Amino acid sequence: MNANVGDWLVIKSGTIGHRDLRGLITEVRSPDGEPPYRVRWLDTDEEATVFPGPDAIVVTAAEQQAHDERARSRFAAMQAAISDHAPGN
Repeated sequence: MNANVGDWLVIKSGTIGHRDLRGLITEVRSPDGEPPYRVRWLDTDEEATVFPGPDAIVVTAAEQQAHDERARSRFAAMQAAISDHAPGN
């Protein structure tokens, strides 16, 4: 696993109904991009030094931005569909 500052560490949830953990990598201590990483967790805004396990992946900033844009687009489409089917429309 290799990462750069600004990438995202995603720890996949192994439990249905629980979401993945996501954190911004703020420091990479190895010159070749290997762990450990300093990560600021999105949910809590806390920072921790992390040695990722096999349930973790590194996502580049560009990949994360594309994912977020797709999610926003799906959300907007769902809101529009609900508005179109609301009583009185």
